[in-house]
Formats: sequence, C-alpha cells, structure tokens
Amino acid sequence: MWSSLVAFIIVAAPMTLSAKTTLYAALGSSLIQYDLDPATATLTQRATVTLPANIQEAWQHPNHKFLYVAWSDGGASQVAVNGVAPMGDHHGITAFRIDQATGALTAQGNPASLPSRPIFITTDTHGTYVIAAHNAPSALSVYAIHPDGTLGERIPQPAGLDFGIYGHQVRADPSGKTVIIVTRGNGPTATSKEDPGALKLFAFKDGLLSALQSVAPGGGFGYQVRHLDFHPSGKWTFVTLERQSQIHVYARKPDGALGSEPLFVASTLSKANQGRAGQTAASIHFHPNGRVVYVANRATDASGENSIAVFSINQKTGEPRLIQSIATQGFEPRTFTLDPAGKMLVVANQLKHEAIPAGLSIFRIASDGKLEFARKYDVESGPGRSLFWAGIVAP
Repeated sequence: MWSSLVAFIIVAAPMTLSAKTTLYAALGSSLIQYDLDPATATLTQRATVTLPANIQEAWQHPNHKFLYVAWSDGGASQVAVNGVAPMGDHHGITAFRIDQATGALTAQGNPASLPSRPIFITTDTHGTYVIAAHNAPSALSVYAIHPDGTLGERIPQPAGLDFGIYGHQVRADPSGKTVIIVTRGNGPTATSKEDPGALKLFAFKDGLLSALQSVAPGGGFGYQVRHLDFHPSGKWTFVTLERQSQIHVYARKPDGALGSEPLFVASTLSKANQGRAGQTAASIHFHPNGRVVYVANRATDASGENSIAVFSINQKTGEPRLIQSIATQGFEPRTFTLDPAGKMLVVANQLKHEAIPAGLSIFRIASDGKLEFARKYDVESGPGRSLFWAGIVAP
C-alpha cells in the first residue's frame, strides 16, 4: 500500500502531527502495532493481531477509520522449496476498524476470499471499493466496501481485459477516473526469455474496469517496473524499475492518462551496481510537500546497496536529482513509510543476513528532505516470518 501507508492521502503541505502516531508492521501472519513518538524517534510495541496467513500488504480507508489487510499462504513471503515459493490456496482481505484514540484494530465482518495471492491492495479515491492486484496470474479483483467498512463479494469484470505479466502494484489515480496496475514482467533466466513489463491503465466506474492505455517503452523489455507514486501537484507520476534500479518520470494528464515515454530516467544507486545480481529497486514515496521523493534499494549481501535514495525534484520540470543515499542499517528494505507530517521515515529491513537481524530503522527527515538515522529496532524473523511490510496510519 501504500507498499507504505503514507500514500493514503496526497496533500500539498505537511500535516500537523497528532499526539499518537501508529505504525503497523507485518511479521509473517502477525500484524504488530507500535506507537511512534516523533519527538524522540522511538517505538513502543502494543498489541498484535494474527491473520489467517502471511500478510502481503495493507491499505487505509480514505476516512481513516478502517484498515484493509491482504494475506496469503503463497508467494515470496512463504518458505521457498528449491528456490520456488508455493502458490498457495488460501488468500483473502480482512477489514479492521481502527480505534482513533489508541490505534487498536478490531476485525469487521468476515474476510473477503480472493482467487489468488494479493500482492498489493488499495481503495479507490472515494473509499467505495477495495482493489487487489494479483501476480500469478496477473489480474485485478474489485470488492465493494459497505458503510460499516466490511467487504462485499467480488465484482465480476468484463472478459478479455489485459492485465499484463506479473502484476506487482495497483494504484487508484487521484482523479478517481482511472486505476493502474504495475506489471513487472520477469527478467530472463538461463532457461527462459524475458517477459515484458508495462503500466496498464483502466477506466474505473461503478466498480468496473475498462481498458484505457498501456505504457511499455521499448515494448516493455528492459522495463521491469515495480511501484509508482503520484506527485502531490498532479503533474507527474514516478515509477521504479526493479531490476534496472531506476526511476522513470511520466507526465500525468488531468484524466489520469500518462505520457507514452518517460520525461526523465535516473539511477537509484550511488554506485555502479546496476544490473548486479540481487540488486533491485523497490518502494517509492513522495514527501508530503512534493519537493523530495524516496526510493528503497535492496541487495542480498553486503556488496550491494541497501539504502534509501533521496531525490530532490525540480518543481517546474519534474526532473529528479539524487541528493543522498543512506544505508538502512539492514538488508532487503522491501517497504518503508513516512508519517503524515513528513518528519519521520521508517524502513522495514525484511531479512536477517549473517549477524545483522531484520528490523525497523527510524530516520528523522530534515527540512531539505535528507535523512538522519535515529535508531533501529531488531525483529526476530525466520522461515515464513519475514518483515514483509510496514506502514504508518494517518490519524
């Protein structure tokens, strides 16, 4: 979600921090609640709720009262056998009511049953529907949200929609008119050719999707697109390319359509690690003021970059410029999140590597958008219990 929850609301200026800011972190099937104190950059662990299977992603309702949590017994959050993660047969979304005073979660109704692993979920801009992205096969599922926050049955979609190859994220455009599924494709292997990636745009009305646009520079080859975020001004959409360790900047039209080619392309790395095995780009999130964008770099060992890349953004052209690359103090930072005021950034370092455990790293955000490491909280991960997601809930 927001692979972080910062993407729940797009605002033009920082918000004022409330007395209580809540962070949720997914460790296997456990969703752990923390109080985040921005003044001291500290976490205090509170309650834990357990989902039916490993948590994949979560998203907050626009009214801030509900949290939707996707879970699955298949995919990358599970234990791989011979390098292949199981597909699983138990997938769903659980709705929770958020206690506005404490951040505690209470399940609302029965979970919605999904046809396959939900790798990402979002709501539409009005909070009327939950939309899930599936990776295998690549697809979108839509569920109505009832007034009490519970989820209805899956809404049948028109036949023949092209959802690309390996959906990795879904976002609702701020216009409320379109939905984008980010399809990563697959890199080439010793036994298989490359599958192309693309941004697949759909018109969205009354819970129904209809094909609108496909963005795939170079036919989608060398375009292993992973995540996107919308600039608060509405002028641009920024996209990360996983295996290429790049960000691409697209012009965004008022109706949510995108330019067919990127305006700018920039490496997310500070060193010449692009194309190195095990080095990939992951989540992307704008600072609420729109002057800075953050990107996570992931590496499987100490020779790569496990970092947050910080880019300043030219407010006239949208061009990004790397101004900082700071280590996350761990390995495989799959997700990260910002508080609504843009004062704190928390990274979920997904996996233990040798003597360095998984954990939550807290950074203060300076006035120029650069990061200062404050502290790290180690998390005991293990088989089937990776720190797969974390997000801050807007009060």
